[in-house]
Amino acid sequence: MTIKIAVMASTNGTDLQAIMDAIKNKELDAELKIVLANKECYAIERAQNQGFKTRIELYKKDEDTRESYDKRVAEILDQEEVELLVLVGYMRLFSPWFANKYKDRIMNIHPSLLPSFPGMDRSVHEDILNYGCKVSGCTIHFVDEGMDTGPIIMQGTVDIENDETVDSLKEKVQTLEKELYPKAIQLFGEGKIKVEGRKVIVKK
Repeated sequence: MTIKIAVMASTNGTDLQAIMDAIKNKELDAELKIVLANKECYAIERAQNQGFKTRIELYKKDEDTRESYDKRVAEILDQEEVELLVLVGYMRLFSPWFANKYKDRIMNIHPSLLPSFPGMDRSVHEDILNYGCKVSGCTIHFVDEGMDTGPIIMQGTVDIENDETVDSLKEKVQTLEKELYPKAIQLFGEGKIKVEGRKVIVKK
């Protein structure tokens, strides 16, 4: 059964490209209804180049609260009958209202092994190397009201070499992200992901 998804992005959309490719190659049975951004970003251009519907919904500082903005976004998503919301480098925290409305239907990917090194800081790979970690990776999780605190769906690891750099580690992790994200979306669409409290049961 084809699942209807939306992607929300704020940055380059590297993982969005992997999702679009997986749909095109019939590796992911999903219909990408819309790519929604909160600002101008390359992710929008990627989606437009592939013929997908896009929209930039700007946050109006003088008018919006976090919740009023999220309610505008929700109207767009509901109009598109979106079943799963997929975040790709989306740099905004959702209001509690939004997180509860789409509880266990918002998926995010983070470039570390949560709960270690959470947050939107672009220096996460540098922090990991400075800490002396021997492995890193990425985490796919459901979004709740906190920052990178939702139930963990899937994790993948990469080894950190002695001569590892921020750029080389970032490339390793992004390669892993592009492999795992379409798989997680497919499992969700097949009804093989179940949340029990903080624990996520994944049937393969």
